Amino acid sequence: MAALRRVSAERSGRLSWLVFSLFVCQCHGGCAEVDSMTEAVAGRGFLLGCISCKTREEVPARATVDWHFRPPGEEDFMHIFHYDHPTADILHEDFSLRLEWRGTEDADIQTGAVYMHNVTFNDTGTYRCTFHRTLFLSLSAEHVAVEKEVELTVVAVANRELAAVISEIMMYVLITFLQLWLIAVLVYCYKKIWDEHEIREARKAQKAQAALLESKDTCDGVQLE
Repeated sequence: MAALRRVSAERSGRLSWLVFSLFVCQCHGGCAEVDSMTEAVAGRGFLLGCISCKTREEVPARATVDWHFRPPGEEDFMHIFHYDHPTADILHEDFSLRLEWRGTEDADIQTGAVYMHNVTFNDTGTYRCTFHRTLFLSLSAEHVAVEKEVELTVVAVANRELAAVISEIMMYVLITFLQLWLIAVLVYCYKKIWDEHEIREARKAQKAQAALLESKDTCDGVQLE
């Protein structure tokens, strides 16, 4: 059942990332790793997505999540956020009061998403999400670290998704094709009806001509008598 939910979640795609993240937070058995979106609009909010699923769901675990940020042209990352359930700490003044935890509300974290309010152009850069997870195995504890990076671009106006543009183009192409097909069908039907009409008129003319000839022959026979 967990495998079926995992496949279904992967097919949902990036457009439903936020809805999926909320689902994962409430249902640990349906975890699936989905990439974060990479384009934000200035003045709006943006969800920095980060998911790291446990390899063995039956093993109890505890995790913490750290977010780091590196502006374009810089070499070093700055530590901006730390989450250790239930405490969330914003660690850099540039992000003060702008970051909100949207990940798993439990010590066994699998979704480490952070929502950024009031995005600015200065937020363009590389974001690194790090999971520090401790697996409580039967013999001893195992520590695992997982890192994921998000290349974020901030734009003034939202760019339309390529899939949406292609869908709209295909819709107009399909409408145009259907209109041309309908016109072709109407022309074909009209031509077929006209041809049948011409054939009927020709048959009527032939019958009238034959009747006229027969009438003429009858008249000629009467005169001969």
